[in-house]
Amino acid sequence: MNDARSRNWRSLLFVPADNRRLIDGAPQRRADALILDLEDAVAVDRKAAARASLPAVISTWAQQHVTTLVRVNADSAALDDDLDAAVRSGTAAIVLPKVEDVGVLHQIDALISTREAQRGLAAGSVQVVALIESPAALFCLAQIAAGPRLCGLAFGSEDFALALGVPPTLASLTLPCQLIALAAAAYGIRAFGLPASLGNYGDLGLLRAAAHSARAFGMGGALCIHPAQVALANDAFSPSEQELQWARAVLAAWHEAGASGVVSLDGKMIDKPVVERAQAMLAANL
Repeated sequence: MNDARSRNWRSLLFVPADNRRLIDGAPQRRADALILDLEDAVAVDRKAAARASLPAVISTWAQQHVTTLVRVNADSAALDDDLDAAVRSGTAAIVLPKVEDVGVLHQIDALISTREAQRGLAAGSVQVVALIESPAALFCLAQIAAGPRLCGLAFGSEDFALALGVPPTLASLTLPCQLIALAAAAYGIRAFGLPASLGNYGDLGLLRAAAHSARAFGMGGALCIHPAQVALANDAFSPSEQELQWARAVLAAWHEAGASGVVSLDGKMIDKPVVERAQAMLAANL
């Protein structure tokens, strides 16, 4: 299992691919992964220049041990040019927007495969994160989650609310967030997103509450559009000290009982699923 699939990304910070100041400062923001954005963050007349500079940025970030993803444009004309710039050593994954069916994942798999072969990259080394941004995608989540190269599903809450025709609130975003988390868990991949608008980056209290809700749903991390959101996501998607103490106590009680059967801890039953949850929690904290 490669790094893109196994890494516990709590925070994924978007960085406009044409903004040199933000690009230079992004590695210091303490995000688990950085997403060079060729889509919404870059004006149409700046996209060619952003693509041209992308390989150098990816190489520089690789030397700084940055986990780098690239969000491409969904339309076919721009997508081909975007992948030419993005598929190279140092790119962990492509973030593909507006995914509504598995067919587009097979198409991008073929496009990436060709470039991996041309550039001497290991087959499958560049993964894909599918952005779920419309109600239509919810009815194909199982097929999408089983698609090729996929290492994660991400929730585009703002675009989803726009497609639904309502404001991005807890009421409109909770169910899709839960469904995305369930689909990702069913296919052993990660889920990223919040049941809230990321655009309201000044209301950290609202975003903190949304992040804790998302973790309770089964989401593993959050997309971030502002550096202020990074620390919040890292904290919300990390086990608390109380949770870690519980996990250590569970394993201690389990091993003391001979690591089999059912034991009791503080009036609660401990069996193998509880032990495995404790083990996963401690492993995620490494």
